[in-house]
Amino acid sequence: MQNKHLQIKVLILSFLLHHGLASQNPVIRDQYSADPSARVFNNKVYLFPSHDILATPGKGRVGWFCMEDYHVFSSDNLTDWTDHGVVVTQNKVPWVRPDSYSMWAPDCIEREGKYYFYFPTFPKDTVAYGRGFAIGVAIADKPEGPYLPESAPIAGVKGIDPNVFIDKDGQAYLYWSQRNIYAAKLKKNMRELDSEVYTLRNLPDSGLKEGPYMFERNGLYYLTYPHVENKTERLEYAVGDNPLGPFKFTGVIMDETPGCWTNHHSVIQFRKQWYLFYHANDYSPKFDKARSARIDSLFFHEDGRIRKVIPTLRGVGTTNAKDKIQFDRYSSISNSGASVEAIDTLDRFQGWKSVLSSQGAWIQYNTVDFGTKKLKTVNTRVKSASGGVLEIRINSQTGPVIAELVVPASNNWVIIKAPLTGQVKSIQNLALVAKDNRIVETDWVQFE
Repeated sequence: MQNKHLQIKVLILSFLLHHGLASQNPVIRDQYSADPSARVFNNKVYLFPSHDILATPGKGRVGWFCMEDYHVFSSDNLTDWTDHGVVVTQNKVPWVRPDSYSMWAPDCIEREGKYYFYFPTFPKDTVAYGRGFAIGVAIADKPEGPYLPESAPIAGVKGIDPNVFIDKDGQAYLYWSQRNIYAAKLKKNMRELDSEVYTLRNLPDSGLKEGPYMFERNGLYYLTYPHVENKTERLEYAVGDNPLGPFKFTGVIMDETPGCWTNHHSVIQFRKQWYLFYHANDYSPKFDKARSARIDSLFFHEDGRIRKVIPTLRGVGTTNAKDKIQFDRYSSISNSGASVEAIDTLDRFQGWKSVLSSQGAWIQYNTVDFGTKKLKTVNTRVKSASGGVLEIRINSQTGPVIAELVVPASNNWVIIKAPLTGQVKSIQNLALVAKDNRIVETDWVQFE
């Protein structure tokens, strides 16, 4: 199809979907990944989440949380994530009950060149280790593993959600939860307690508190945790001048997530920016025991208080213009005529699509890096039973048009190619805008 303004080449898409996609939210896009504990090691971010799977008869408790192993992921830009595979699995830990499927929220820390991975689950020997959750350690020479589990869990610790913090003086602390939040000093071997167990006070009295995560900034110690104030967890924090408190309840980091009973998080600084890692149930909107990790930027007030984080679909990181950019992970969207839907409701790991249905409707995706060399064309994966016309604009929905996409009428997904009408370089915000009132679905755009 040709005219003097536009050349469009229509290609039928192969079976392979989403190859080379850059991550937005959720950041892990081929499996469930809850309770994300993030750490900065060797100028990379390593993500240690729990791994939700769907329970079936004889494999976990149907309708409840089900986890049998842990993966580790890494990224040097918070956009592209590498899966290093399974690092700990319940059937290869000597003390773990092999049918527990309760490998809940973990954490990891580095000390003197060794990496210590902490995880909770049920022990098989309840005489030796007691009933309920115990917390174990696995040790590796590299953050991606392989990890060798200790033969027994940590003595004197009963509960879930381990978190480890090493203070500036070298003293290590272990935090965990069991309705309340507890803490103790760790010996230098990182495998034994070195103090009594403290119950951390001055937190809200009512409701479940779990998932502690400690960090320090400018001499203040931030105890952060999920708390059920009203049926659903929200992320809160308390501040003190000592890793063991006393702490003063200070505020809310993130409000409750509609449709997801839990939230669990970590907070890191990476390349001078602070980030909140947390989870929601994006890939499983009707079942909140199958969750997915997210990231959003975190900021502080001048007095050290945390600004409340509003969850986004865009997430963080800069997207390369040569990657497949999914407008459905939007930064902003028009009030009418634009929506986001699952491509396949039976397989949500296929992702989402943006749908524009009225003239002037738009959806915006921020922070796309076009580099320094001129890009000439844009490929777009689209579908429209009636056909339609879209515009790609820079800066905003009213900014300069850099491409016009004439979408052919088809009930199948097709890829169309169009030339760029001007030079586009450096980092830009992009807007996809409907030029008429016909319904057009878009999976991704990619510049070349």
